Amino acid sequence: MKKIRRLVLITIIFSCTLQFVIAQSNKTRINHLAIYVVDLQKSTSFYRDIIGLDTIPEPFHDGKHTWMKIGPKVSIHIIQGAEVKKEYYKGNHICFSVESLEKFIELLKKNNISWEDYNNNKMAITSRPDGVKQIWLQDPDGYWIEINNAKE
Repeated sequence: MKKIRRLVLITIIFSCTLQFVIAQSNKTRINHLAIYVVDLQKSTSFYRDIIGLDTIPEPFHDGKHTWMKIGPKVSIHIIQGAEVKKEYYKGNHICFSVESLEKFIELLKKNNISWEDYNNNKMAITSRPDGVKQIWLQDPDGYWIEINNAKE
């Protein structure tokens, strides 16, 4: 009987510890990314019409924000208020994966939007060692965006 009690107690302790570890590991997750822009309408159009993001309800209703979905329970907040366009490092970027990089490039061409590879070669594509192809472009405020064809 003591062995059974001990086994039940060990099982309960293990189960509680495991649940605590799982709860702790799920405690922190990304909620949103915010960018500060000069022209809200221009940036909203870019992220909606070029990048392909959908808008989601914007709770402030102040005309200075656009919220867009970038993943499950994750959004980008575009915020009006920057006085001037700034210069950013390419290494500090957001990345989106697309089904077809070729179709995305055709959309860029149609809209006269330039892109480059990681080494700044205009209208070129970077091929990573794992076979993923990627291009780089900037939004209307100069934020860098990587577009790739990664499947996951």
